[in-house]
Amino acid sequence: MMLGLIPISFRFRGKLKRLTDIYQCFREHPDKGLHPTQIARFTGLSFAEVDARLRATPELFVKLPGRGDGITRYRLTSSTAARSPDEVERFLNGQARKETLVLYAFGTMVLCLALIVLVLIGPAV
Repeated sequence: MMLGLIPISFRFRGKLKRLTDIYQCFREHPDKGLHPTQIARFTGLSFAEVDARLRATPELFVKLPGRGDGITRYRLTSSTAARSPDEVERFLNGQARKETLVLYAFGTMVLCLALIVLVLIGPAV
């Protein structure tokens, strides 16, 4: 998501359900490298969305080296695989909360800037 002219992209905020679905897919198919097409089929998400989530969140998913067949596969990172589902859920919620705070901070800065401009220009009008 891009906010106007400023390139702010949220990797977790608004995407928790999709990330959780992808995470659960890997938990249901342990010790396997999965292609985004397979994940899309298992989760019911679009291929483009699955591919975007896998690329955008290297904290959770790692791209496996190719085996010569040209097919890109992903797995859970070692740290994510070692965590319990509750710990992963807390991690995802924490990351989404941080992104929400960044959004609010940015919005507050824009609002304060507009208020300063109004205070400076207001008496001249």
